[in-house]
Amino acid sequence: MKLHLSRKLKTAFRRPIRAKLIFNPGSGQPGESPQQLMEILLEMQNRHILSEVYIVHPGSRLESVVRRAIRSGIKLIVVAGGDGTIDAVVGAMIGKDATLGIIPTGTRNNVAFNLGITGKIANSVALLRQGRRLKIDVGRVHSGHSRHWFLEVAALGLLTDLYPISDDIQHGKLTLMGELLSTFVSAAPSRLRVSLDGRKQPETSAHMMVITNMPYLGPHFRISPNVSFRDGHLDVFTFSEMTKLNMLSYAVFSRGGVVENAGINHYRANHVAIVSKPPMPVLADGILLGQGSLSVHVHRRAMAVMVGAKLTGRHASTAVHKSKRTPDES
Repeated sequence: MKLHLSRKLKTAFRRPIRAKLIFNPGSGQPGESPQQLMEILLEMQNRHILSEVYIVHPGSRLESVVRRAIRSGIKLIVVAGGDGTIDAVVGAMIGKDATLGIIPTGTRNNVAFNLGITGKIANSVALLRQGRRLKIDVGRVHSGHSRHWFLEVAALGLLTDLYPISDDIQHGKLTLMGELLSTFVSAAPSRLRVSLDGRKQPETSAHMMVITNMPYLGPHFRISPNVSFRDGHLDVFTFSEMTKLNMLSYAVFSRGGVVENAGINHYRANHVAIVSKPPMPVLADGILLGQGSLSVHVHRRAMAVMVGAKLTGRHASTAVHKSKRTPDES
């Protein structure tokens, strides 16, 4: 019986499948892009994945590219890039009969890290065939006239103030360190009115509020091991009773493991509404949306992805067994 199943699996992996490869030459180290693309295409060929390649450029409208690919019958959308490139295709894949595959070639690759995709190109391509296919939760944030899907985090306050500067620094602009410190020192808290699933919470003062869908944020910073992207809830963290120095210490020490802090309030909800006074800027997965208020809702298991064998946190226990079907056959 085992031999029969093994032969069936080998036959399935040899059967060609179609994929749309979205390759971003601007992710990570641009000088490595030509070699990366050749390696990806070679590995895909070896895995019998027939790829149609789209090269990302500054004017690309990736949601349109993905929608056209899905309408043409392609069920595997592969992003070779970083978190920003993945973010740009999410909206086109919500509720669709298609699966997202990731080959992490960006700077942070935090989404891939959360999904257990941490290997080199060959290993990431292998997961397109041999990984697990999961449906994961996706968040939707409204702020003013802006709407945005997100996989990782929506936030307002200090994190949102610091993100654009820290992102530039991580891309090599070290001269901005002074501006980063100045922004951190001058940041002031706001009064927050928060509603969780329609229930109003006591008004509080805080430097920032973070609404997460994944346990690791930004440069693989684990906000909590108890966050899951498959439980149908968002995790809400209010940093209401912490000084900026305590917040900085928390960020530094938590890189080495779980740090409990009485100044952080943790809630779970399907729908979150927040109003800040004075108005705080609002961010979702690195995109600045507006300021002052936001409304966030979770869409349960709204998108299919291929994931690695090792998942951390609460979502590891809720993962389905290894799929014996490729995305093109599911």
